[in-house]
Amino acid sequence: MRNEYDFSSGVRGKHAARYATETNIVVLDPDVAAVFPNSAAVNEALRALVKIAQRGRPTKSRTRKSA
Repeated sequence: MRNEYDFSSGVRGKHAARYATETNIVVLDPDVAAVFPNSAAVNEALRALVKIAQRGRPTKSRTRKSA
């Protein structure tokens, strides 16, 4: 650190609580992270997966009629 940097009146963690409520950090395993060049690519892949998952889910519960 340079001498002209003065943090003596700084407050540690002043904005930490607000930052924590406004962000969602997810850590990818290295092999998964190697596939995606950036966060936009991860979001695109997850949105596609959500659409696929929702498409396979039945919209109404089916009941069986007794004979």
